[in-house]
Amino acid sequence: MTDTAVEKTLAVLEALADHTRITDIARVTGLPKSTVHRLLQTMVDRGFATLGSDGYLTGPRVLALAGKVLRPLDTVERARPFLRALQESTGCTVHLAVLFGDELVYVDKIEANKPYRMASRLGMSLPAHGTAIGKTVLASMSEAELDAYIDRVGLPGRTPRTITSSLRLKSQLTRVRRSRFALDDEENEVGVRCVGAAIRDHAGAVIGGISASSLAMEHSLPELIALGPRVLRAADEVSAALGWV
Repeated sequence: MTDTAVEKTLAVLEALADHTRITDIARVTGLPKSTVHRLLQTMVDRGFATLGSDGYLTGPRVLALAGKVLRPLDTVERARPFLRALQESTGCTVHLAVLFGDELVYVDKIEANKPYRMASRLGMSLPAHGTAIGKTVLASMSEAELDAYIDRVGLPGRTPRTITSSLRLKSQLTRVRRSRFALDDEENEVGVRCVGAAIRDHAGAVIGGISASSLAMEHSLPELIALGPRVLRAADEVSAALGWV
């Protein structure tokens, strides 16, 4: 498809938000009616438009794409009160990450009141196997889904402590399924420890998770494990706010 064809298609799609008749869409886009009709037919075939009794309407694929874009924003808004409460009760930096494809992306972060700042930043993407949140996401997968993930992504090491063996990872995920929270013992970033738990959407699908992070010199591993139930409780509260009962 040429740039001109893309521009025409996008112009028709944009006009479809306010107009239903080919005549009106042709008028606002400046395109011939025959071109508008041809593009609309293609959009109908692909699910980006539907033809009703009153003309053309935006199709289900547009709504599905919009939902995927808006979901992280809605998740952040609903999760924020629980993230703040978790930060205040633990004194740790708290993260919210959602799953995009095979990676986790930080979409919210509340810094601890410390003289330092964590290197993490909003929009940063990370492989799942080296993070506490990521392990809880992987623990929700079936054996086949997990094997497919490992085949696609591999298990690259980010620090000397990152788990790069599928057998070791699967063994740890078995424990995660029992406790429902996971640990990152300097596996993603040297000198930083983390405990995380998964969050679910209204349908019960795991879409990401929340975590509490601190410097390794501030929290020993047993101390971090002791925070696990608190992080898990906050994650369950976020899931409930997203409609999962």
